[in-house]
Amino acid sequence: QVQLVESGGGLVQPGGSLRLSCVASGGSIALRPMAWYRQAPGKQRELIATISSASISRNYVDSVKGRFTISRDNAKNTLYLQLSTVNPEDTAVYYCNARDTDRLWPWGQGTQVTVSS
Repeated sequence: QVQLVESGGGLVQPGGSLRLSCVASGGSIALRPMAWYRQAPGKQRELIATISSASISRNYVDSVKGRFTISRDNAKNTLYLQLSTVNPEDTAVYYCNARDTDRLWPWGQGTQVTVSS
């Protein structure tokens, strides 16, 4: 069974950047399409970015497209999310997991991103 640990969040000013990491252990994620999700205050968790197993296909919701970049390093069993030009609406707890919601692993603790001046 795979365990997921997100890190890299923190306080960032509007317009700033940061990179989130998701390290998997207990099993390989290499063959699994992956995704980043986020949950903003008062909102449900939403899927925001996906990536295929070989990184050939990447998809984003409109709210982050052009600003966020999803990537992965299968040799390191790690998923990344580069956040650029952040705005206060990006404030949320960010989670990684499988893309397909019928094949989810247990959720990790998430990592908090707070965008504030």
